[in-house]
Amino acid sequence: MTPIEDRGWQRIKVSREGRILTLTLSNPGLRNAVDPRMHEELSEIFYAANDDRDSDVVILTGEGNAFCAGGDINWFRRALAGEDQVPGIMEAKKIIFGLLDLEKPIVAKVRGPAVGLGCTIALFCDTIIAADTAVFIDPHVKVGIVAGDGGAVIWPHLIGHARAKEFLMTGDPVPAAEAWRMGLVNHVVPDAELDARVAAYAAKLAAGATLAIRYTKVSVNLGLKQLATTILDASIAYEMTTFATADHREAVAAFLDKRKPQFKGG
Repeated sequence: MTPIEDRGWQRIKVSREGRILTLTLSNPGLRNAVDPRMHEELSEIFYAANDDRDSDVVILTGEGNAFCAGGDINWFRRALAGEDQVPGIMEAKKIIFGLLDLEKPIVAKVRGPAVGLGCTIALFCDTIIAADTAVFIDPHVKVGIVAGDGGAVIWPHLIGHARAKEFLMTGDPVPAAEAWRMGLVNHVVPDAELDARVAAYAAKLAAGATLAIRYTKVSVNLGLKQLATTILDASIAYEMTTFATADHREAVAAFLDKRKPQFKGG
């Protein structure tokens, strides 16, 4: 089997220290936004990490001062122009189930914005440790599409339906301190301390009874996997439908024109 480091990733950097594997989202010119290549790699990387025999703990982070800026708006523009494809349903599902099927504990190290799919991926990790500069946003509705890539699963699971619907239906940002208060993330630390704090926590897991830790995670995730199985097909299908709406077209045009979109509800 080809080592995970040697599998030709273009948008995810792979490194390791001892039994700790670090995956770094890397599209720094666009604050690690998800373009087609990153989307494809995200659908594969967590399965590859699960099969990696030389690691017991995974850290997921973003390059530079952003975790992930969400979907690349230029990808959406190309898709609307017929020059590219919208994200595939199966590929989108593999991202979420790749995270849920990953038996090793995965720790999200979040600094800066975690937006859209980037936010969803962070929240599906087992432990989320954020810098005080982090902000969590699921702004799908602000670009005229459904929060279908997993947000409808994980936000209510973490903070309850009423509060989740408030943020998913408005796309309003949640600063790190508020995210901690509402139970969206596990820990918030000063930005300068983030790397050391995550490294210490990952080392603690790696020094523990790794099989016991692994299968405790698997057991806890059983209910979440059932929830995702129930919701994800429908929510992704709704999202795919709204990629073809006039409101989505208007949102993309407004973003590129640097103006406020004028939604018409269609």
